[in-house]
Amino acid sequence: MFDITTAQPLATFCGKCNNCDCPQLFVDESAPPEQRVVLTDDFGAQVRMSAGQFGDIIAQAKSGALDSVI
Repeated sequence: MFDITTAQPLATFCGKCNNCDCPQLFVDESAPPEQRVVLTDDFGAQVRMSAGQFGDIIAQAKSGALDSVI
């Protein structure tokens, strides 16, 4: 189970809404390697992935492949 108090926060994605429940990115060192990167949303859900999977998202973002989302 994800424990926000022991996970390392990496980033908060705030839309300047002044709401502390903005999506956040964490590293959960206590999780299995394939689930260490945790992205939480402002509705209480989370997505877990490996560092490799997260790296693929970063590479696609840098290449412009995700630009159509914004």
